[in-house]
Amino acid sequence: MPKPFRLIRRRPVAVAGGVQHRLKRFSADAELGNGEALSFLSENFDSVIGEKSVDHWSRASDAEQSDRGR
Repeated sequence: MPKPFRLIRRRPVAVAGGVQHRLKRFSADAELGNGEALSFLSENFDSVIGEKSVDHWSRASDAEQSDRGR
């Protein structure tokens, strides 16, 4: 059984609908609450997502936002 996380602060987080469904599915599979699952993903971000993937995603997102602004 996973160890319980001690949540010291609550932070409101806005996510898209697809992200919310994915988070709920992940938390159910891991037998965690939504807040605990989000904390786990945040604390283990480097292990879950490679740095190169984040850099690529960030550049693609910036380019998409620039195109929308024109």
